[in-house]
Amino acid sequence: MAAFESLYSHDFVRIAACVPRTRVGDVAANLAETIRLARQGHELNAALMVFPELGLSAYSIDDLLFQDALLAAVEQAIDRIVEVSRDLFAVLIVGAPLRCAGGLFNTAVVIHRGAILGVVPKTYLPNYREFYEKRHFTSGAGMRDRRITVAGRETAFGVDLLFHSAGSLALTFHVEICEDFWAPVPPSTRAAMAGAEILVNLSASNVTIGKAETRRLLCASQSMRTIAAYAYSAAGPGESTTDLAWDGHAAIFECGDRLAETARFGRDSALVSADVDTGRIRQERMRFNTFEDCAREEMRRAATPFRSIEVRLDMPNESVRLQRLIERFPFVPSDPARLRDDCYEAYNIQVQGLTTRLKATGIERAVIGVSGGLDSTQALIVATRAMDDLGLPRTNVLAYTLPGFATSQQTKANAWALMRALGATGSEIDIRPAARQMLADIAHPFASGAPVYDVTFENVQAGLRTDYLFRLANKNNALVVGTGDLSELALGWCTYGV
Repeated sequence: MAAFESLYSHDFVRIAACVPRTRVGDVAANLAETIRLARQGHELNAALMVFPELGLSAYSIDDLLFQDALLAAVEQAIDRIVEVSRDLFAVLIVGAPLRCAGGLFNTAVVIHRGAILGVVPKTYLPNYREFYEKRHFTSGAGMRDRRITVAGRETAFGVDLLFHSAGSLALTFHVEICEDFWAPVPPSTRAAMAGAEILVNLSASNVTIGKAETRRLLCASQSMRTIAAYAYSAAGPGESTTDLAWDGHAAIFECGDRLAETARFGRDSALVSADVDTGRIRQERMRFNTFEDCAREEMRRAATPFRSIEVRLDMPNESVRLQRLIERFPFVPSDPARLRDDCYEAYNIQVQGLTTRLKATGIERAVIGVSGGLDSTQALIVATRAMDDLGLPRTNVLAYTLPGFATSQQTKANAWALMRALGATGSEIDIRPAARQMLADIAHPFASGAPVYDVTFENVQAGLRTDYLFRLANKNNALVVGTGDLSELALGWCTYGV
């Protein structure tokens, strides 16, 4: 088992997406760069590394794909990667053109610890606009329960492969290639419903204006819809620009969130890594019961299930420090534009919710406790705006400051200033006499002068404030407006939990 401090001890998995600098048709050079990046990923303790589509040969070699010498060199390169992988931690997924059953396939080769675990052919071959892959390749559609021999090694071949770790590092992943995830129903969709938590895409994907944003949209939406991680790597520097251009775009997403991305248009190789939270993925899938319902329906319809390919992936013994960005304020985005949008939505959701409730009940007044703190300030602003939207006077908001034993003059003054500024009907009720009586009635040490400020002491005051507000609402035919926040709910309690 890994050390407790290691990210691998807490359901995180480090994934790397690589963009090696390519030399067109130079398999030896591409092999060397692939191995260099693989070793770099090993130093980072990445468990899974994805390389671009046809990365060993280069993508933009056109009819050179039919050259026997090149195809033989690709198999020799795979043989070398297999040997090097014996000393590497990561599962390596590399792109290569491979011959099988008389056809040429655009494939992803999955390699780990000196073995080829399986070979996945590309299903959808683009043959429109700048693409003419059907000139060279055979589609992998329908390729199931097949075998292939690569570099003298026989292994599983087909679009029905699901890779599952039987080691101490539990994960299940699936591989698709470029155009596959541009299809209306990507192969990874079925794979996710069959249990894949990490979806991998080897791509070449040339660049046109606006295409990078489209890729982000596809990766983010696929990872969100499938409740999975999505790792994507595309071709970059070195590919031929005779007809096309390349930006070397690689990115890693989790449940719709972008975790990492390469700088595009780099002049050299790039590697980007991210720590994927598989625990989050598993929790979300359990919580989102529609996912399981859909998975069962798919299993009922599917005549051809996936083959499970076993991977023996164990946690590294050393402690691997988490490199994932953890927001200091989890409910407040650090991006100013996203923060602005979130605040706009939060405010209007609350205003709309309160106005709808008041209209539905026929009640025209609201009661609210105002402490001078952030939560009640927000609630009071929302309440007064709701009155504006309903065409009612703001004086219909009955705001009360309810000072207790720890209330300072500053916070009470803030409460009064806020109530006056917003035009609410302000009042003050000192809860200390009632609190002293209750503490005495229950024989609390504070009633005898002891400085005991425990949970009972605090909740006597919180409960009295709630009691006063609800009785005031009864008296004035009003609704009580709560003042709790997300921080409270995240900790498992709320102001009205009395």
